[in-house]
Amino acid sequence: MQFIQGKNRTQSVLFPESLDQIVDQDNEVRIIDLFVDSIILEDFKFVIKTTTEGRPAYHPKDLLKLYVYGYLNSIRSSRVLEKECKRNIEVIWLMKELNPDHNTISNFRRDNEKAIRKVFRYTVSLAKHFDLIGGKLVAGDSTKLRAQNSKKNNFTPKKIEKHLAYIDEKLDQYNKAMAAADDDNKQIIAKEIQKHTSRKEGYQKMRQQLETTGEVQISTSDPDSRQLITRNNITEVAYNVQTVVDSKHCIPIDYKVTNENDSKAMSSMLRRSRVILQTNEFTALYDKGYHTGSEFKAAHNIGVEVMVAIPLVASHAPDQNYDVSNFIYNNENDTYICPQQQALTTNGSWYKKDRGKSIIRMKHYKTKSCETCPVNNLCTKNKEGRLIERSEHAEYIEQNKINIEAHPQAYKKRQAIVEHPYGVIKRQWGFYYIMTKKGKKRASADVGFMFIAYNMRRMMNILGQDIFKKFLKELVFLLFNFFFPVKSIPLKMPTSFFCNSYYLPKF
Repeated sequence: MQFIQGKNRTQSVLFPESLDQIVDQDNEVRIIDLFVDSIILEDFKFVIKTTTEGRPAYHPKDLLKLYVYGYLNSIRSSRVLEKECKRNIEVIWLMKELNPDHNTISNFRRDNEKAIRKVFRYTVSLAKHFDLIGGKLVAGDSTKLRAQNSKKNNFTPKKIEKHLAYIDEKLDQYNKAMAAADDDNKQIIAKEIQKHTSRKEGYQKMRQQLETTGEVQISTSDPDSRQLITRNNITEVAYNVQTVVDSKHCIPIDYKVTNENDSKAMSSMLRRSRVILQTNEFTALYDKGYHTGSEFKAAHNIGVEVMVAIPLVASHAPDQNYDVSNFIYNNENDTYICPQQQALTTNGSWYKKDRGKSIIRMKHYKTKSCETCPVNNLCTKNKEGRLIERSEHAEYIEQNKINIEAHPQAYKKRQAIVEHPYGVIKRQWGFYYIMTKKGKKRASADVGFMFIAYNMRRMMNILGQDIFKKFLKELVFLLFNFFFPVKSIPLKMPTSFFCNSYYLPKF
């Protein structure tokens, strides 16, 4: 039987193939090479280590190319990238046969969080140049990415007190055993007492740190990570990644790594989006986790229209026909009209109400008519009559409801827009956890590379590799001639993209 035969591995050739011939011309690794070459490192503030003695450092462009390739191919580990430099022909071509060790590779990501963010914003500028960003409708949301910190190594005051109580109980037992032990066992018991005393000191230090900082949690492996609810009241020690995604082609325009919930995140993301889009004439869609009065006010102040899902009512009247939503507010005389056509008035005073991490001001509305009202038992269980609280941000909350009712179809698009990147990054690429340790900055560098890779993939898929590569070639040519002009070649003025979009907004 005949089979296809491979080449003899020991056979020499007179004219060996060059490295460039081995990599196909339509291989996407060539786009990665051009993409990074189109960046001016000085503008992006990459950490460039130079030395006059010893071995020279690796060029940041080479390490950036390696990381972009890695994330596009679901490789984040610095040790695996080190191996790829020796065995993967695409990486060997991209790195020009350079073989940095895993420490060098890892340190590049660790030291360049701000520069990596600027590279992401450069991908946004590229998308804007190709009209892939509409800038009229965006959707915001967050996703939890597990941190390199187990639940076991996350502590709350309650958990610390539980451990301290257990240690105190064990120390009492060992001290009693010590008093009754013979000389042979005393040494063993003394070691146990020393071990538990050392652990007790560690927990006491953590308790003191929580009291000093005012934090409610402490993580020992990754200090900035927090135990957060991921889904259905299941918690993980994680980071919460906020994103804003443009609706036209589901391209993220901004991201931010946090360790808090969503309630206070919307306004800061909208301010950043306004700078990136260079306009405030866009509508932002958010889910009910962002439904906070102060955030609505902040959005109003910067002139951005928002539509945030309305949470379900936490408590109802005995008869739901008498829920507060059925009480009509009269703005002219600052009163509420109940379903029985009675006016609830206020004394004009503001009362402070504690909402956990924030305190908001409320006005109270009530009426003496409750005493004789025939449906009092259907309206309230309060013996003193019905009381309505109106937040200082009520007008902005009501405007949000009007926006949603006026554009019901627009809000329905939210999930399809903002969940698209999460589906690709977490489910398809497997990036459901943070690769780095020791803080938000390092986590942000990891997340930044995720979104750089995502935006690159979107542009290649939408535009096609040929168009994208042709543009990057022209841009690299312009940059090269701008900085290293050749007298025999007339220098053309840089394109509008080079002049305007390249220099990205700073925060």
